[in-house]
Amino acid sequence: MNPLSRGRSDDANAAFDGWDEFVPAHLPDPGPFLEGHALLEDGDHAAFHRLTHDLFEERGVYDATFGYNLARLNLDRRQPEAGFRYAVDADDPGVLRAEFTPTTAFCPIADALVTGSFRAWNALADRHEYDRVRVRVHPMHQQADALEASLERAERALEAGEPLESALSD
Repeated sequence: MNPLSRGRSDDANAAFDGWDEFVPAHLPDPGPFLEGHALLEDGDHAAFHRLTHDLFEERGVYDATFGYNLARLNLDRRQPEAGFRYAVDADDPGVLRAEFTPTTAFCPIADALVTGSFRAWNALADRHEYDRVRVRVHPMHQQADALEASLERAERALEAGEPLESALSD
């Protein structure tokens, strides 16, 4: 159940692509975190993103601005430059890289969104084919450097076997 639901009508749903669709024109361009890695495209992107929706639903990763599961941002035709892009790490195929591009450079909830995403993908890693998912916010965000440092600390903690829920706490 979405605690942020605004009771959207069927007309509002027409502004979204389908879960089985991969529409590059409605997705952000891959950023530097994904350069040199194998981008997920077409059916691979759509399949992982459907799973992402389920994981985010289970873990409560919602975009409070729009009132929906954060995974739905990729499908929102009104926000074609925002959402997630994914790539398999070139050096370790057990690692997926996920880069989040927020709707604005000053998105005030970017920290909560990437933290929630990191926790959802890595806490429920038994539900996907990757050993871990590395997450970054696109460098267009004003706090990208600080968020990257926080996510890098969380990755190190996770690799060291620390509990996931404490991996992103200060």
